[in-house]
Amino acid sequence: MTGPKPPDETRGVLVTGASRGIGRATALAFARRGDRVAVHYAHNRADAERTLAELPGGGHVLVRGDLSDPEAAELVAESAEHGLGGVDVLVNNAATAPTEDTAHAIAEVSYEHWRRVWRRSVDVNLLGTVDLTHRVVARMVARAVPGRVVNIGSRGAYRGEPDHPAYGATKAALHAFGQSIAVSLAPHGIAVASVAPGFIATERQEDKLSGETGGDLRAQSRFGRVGTAEEVAAAVLYLASPEAAWASGAVLDLNGASHLR
Repeated sequence: MTGPKPPDETRGVLVTGASRGIGRATALAFARRGDRVAVHYAHNRADAERTLAELPGGGHVLVRGDLSDPEAAELVAESAEHGLGGVDVLVNNAATAPTEDTAHAIAEVSYEHWRRVWRRSVDVNLLGTVDLTHRVVARMVARAVPGRVVNIGSRGAYRGEPDHPAYGATKAALHAFGQSIAVSLAPHGIAVASVAPGFIATERQEDKLSGETGGDLRAQSRFGRVGTAEEVAAAVLYLASPEAAWASGAVLDLNGASHLR
């Protein structure tokens, strides 16, 4: 494992949706490297504070903001910039996750429910992310730093999400957005990449894995298991590294060969 870096090599890292799951694991991975981390959350302050308390090292901060609010992007970017002394890496992880309550198979739900889920998904998963990215990248460009942006997408962008089409569609849009700005930002020395995880074992998914569906979920991969948040965090850490600049524009599949494209 890579140990802490000398002080002049540490970076400011903003991880959105860092209260639990992939976001928490990613925040921990950067902090263990020696970076300063801004732990972003929207509503769950208790879990965000737990993440913050678990981070080794110093210089970490909490940043609050509901990214479905168009005004929140500037506030989150400014708070992270001020708290960290500059953001060098942005990890766009915050998203509305698929749940039973947000299921919206097109032939099975009312128009009202359909519209509500789609608009919330687009506001958070896509528009909130692109707004925040603009505000953070503007500061990177102004500081002339070799920044990194890593988006957390999904296997569902390619495999399809019949029960949660808005989730699949917004994640596909996030992949495309990342590739577009990877081209635009290359002249500024800013690299952009995405990861596309399959099913990941997080706190949110414990019931599914321990219930009747657990066996089917593990059987999706010939490894006979699902992925871990730590595996996603390791990929993010690499894509955000100086060595990964040439991976800019890439979308890295992390699904245990459960879906090939």
